[in-house]
Amino acid sequence: MYSCIKKSLFLLVFAFFSNTAAALDVGDMAPDFRLPASDGKTYQLSDYRGKQAVVLAWFPKAYTYGCTIECKSLAENGDQIRQFDVTYFMASVDPLIENEGFAKETGADFPLLSDESKQVARSYDVLGLLGVARRHTFYIGKDGRILKIDTDVQPETSAEDMVRTLSELGVDRK
Repeated sequence: MYSCIKKSLFLLVFAFFSNTAAALDVGDMAPDFRLPASDGKTYQLSDYRGKQAVVLAWFPKAYTYGCTIECKSLAENGDQIRQFDVTYFMASVDPLIENEGFAKETGADFPLLSDESKQVARSYDVLGLLGVARRHTFYIGKDGRILKIDTDVQPETSAEDMVRTLSELGVDRK
């Protein structure tokens, strides 16, 4: 009986921590989404297909130290990012009202998307154990395919890193 419980527990833990079947990779089609944003609009990824590259920067929680630094970095250096033919978003599973206040507080001049249902976060495989998104940035080409997944985002240099990555990926400049 103890062996059976031990085996069941192992399988449960293994199933909980292994999500490799659903993990996204470079070259995969980015999952479509339709999410409300801090600017009062709703954005759908498929609206950009064939038109413009998209950067989707997931962040864990509004008003926290690292997320505030990352959002301010993107806001203060947005002019460098906008030199590219790209639309960029930050996204979290925070309620929309929190992201609206957070955008205002950090001076974000770009939309912060709210995935309150956490369905999009799950489809991007960024939902962490604590129910918040992991800090991962997805670079999506005009064709809707994932060009790069950055899982080592540095909040302090997120804008500069984004500019460098967009250049390395050959994203068109305006």
